[in-house]
Amino acid sequence: MPMPPFDTRVPAVLVRLDRNPFHHGTLGAARSLGRAGIPVHAVVEAGDSPVARSRYVRSVRPRPASAASTELAALLLRIADEITDAPSDPVLAVPLDDISALALARRRAELSGRILLPERTEEQLLRVADKAALAVTCAELGLPHPRTELPTSADEAAAMAWALGLPVIAKWSRPWLLPAGGGLRSTTVLRSLAEVRELYGRTPQAGSRLLLQERLPPGRDLDWFFHGYADSAGRCAAGATGRKERSWPDAAGLTAVGRWTPNPEVDRLARGLLDALGHRGVCDLDFRLDRATGAYHLLDFNPRPGAQFRLFADRRGLDVVRALHLDLTDRPVPAFSPAYGRRFVVENYTALSLLASPGRRHAPEPGAGRVPTERAWFAADDPAPALAMGRAWLAHLLRRALATLRRRLAAGRPRHPATLPGPSSPSNPSARTSPTRLSRR
Repeated sequence: MPMPPFDTRVPAVLVRLDRNPFHHGTLGAARSLGRAGIPVHAVVEAGDSPVARSRYVRSVRPRPASAASTELAALLLRIADEITDAPSDPVLAVPLDDISALALARRRAELSGRILLPERTEEQLLRVADKAALAVTCAELGLPHPRTELPTSADEAAAMAWALGLPVIAKWSRPWLLPAGGGLRSTTVLRSLAEVRELYGRTPQAGSRLLLQERLPPGRDLDWFFHGYADSAGRCAAGATGRKERSWPDAAGLTAVGRWTPNPEVDRLARGLLDALGHRGVCDLDFRLDRATGAYHLLDFNPRPGAQFRLFADRRGLDVVRALHLDLTDRPVPAFSPAYGRRFVVENYTALSLLASPGRRHAPEPGAGRVPTERAWFAADDPAPALAMGRAWLAHLLRRALATLRRRLAAGRPRHPATLPGPSSPSNPSARTSPTRLSRR
């Protein structure tokens, strides 16, 4: 089926409420829609974000000061008034992180008629976006999922971690609530009971429950993902599986290098889950194969485009973000025309992965021949975002290095540098009992 024409009269607003300037999925969405002739606007962390340098982004608005859904809804309606000719003209909203997807689902009723969104509720999304709820959903549907525990105290957390077996995976059930700059990560590998107790103690700061999960052994060719779009009728025509070849952090993090690879079992599990949930819209699912049992376990379900969604740009240019625009503007969504072997590379994270495991290589797909590789940041027709990201990335690495150096220097200093051991110390028991202090000269 050929690609139907896009309704370029309907602009798109990309929405991302998190503060991560290195979210390459936002740039991928801008390029995908912009290259199709669709006007693209963005709500991101700041006006100087690397994505703002893209030739395909017509305007950028800083995210609201608060993540409240009421503020986001009001901002989108104001933007719609500014970028369209008439108050009835529709605008497509594309959430690119979980908190944006949840906020827009919560306000869908009041935005309908002006802002185009898939037909789904906040409650439906929380059933999969909340990590604790996802474990329950998988248990109800009989879908393989790592053993998961929800402790209610530090002692219970330690006992559960011991029963699961160290190291364990620790996740915050609603990672979008984590405070910026607090040093908490959505997912952490804990290797000791002391680490488990310490992390549990930060629950009030995290804003959601800590869950502990059995760590499935990592390894080559074990990590897979499924990206899809379920249209307004619930049909998932645009859906495909990919293999994670490199990640950052290594063997546990986001995709640094991915390859479009068929996996019928992962495809079957993902489509069955979408049908069971009645899901509508874009989704990104992560799986890991347990070699001991041969089962693919669902690790995460993101109800929005994954950052590497451009891996699945088929031979006609269709991807899940374009499928979203086609469907919500009443165009048919054709099935993917697979481009097996196609690769997607995230330059900054690939560099870190290569430093961590330089010798690991993956063979090309049999019969794939020469296949295209798309880079997350650099594009010949849109080079400015890569340059902006490079500058921001170097500054980010420098700040991290300086912070690490300061911590190490602080750890090497005596706790009370102005006080020396007194003459009454065990090494000199016959001396006076008062301490000797350094005098200022």
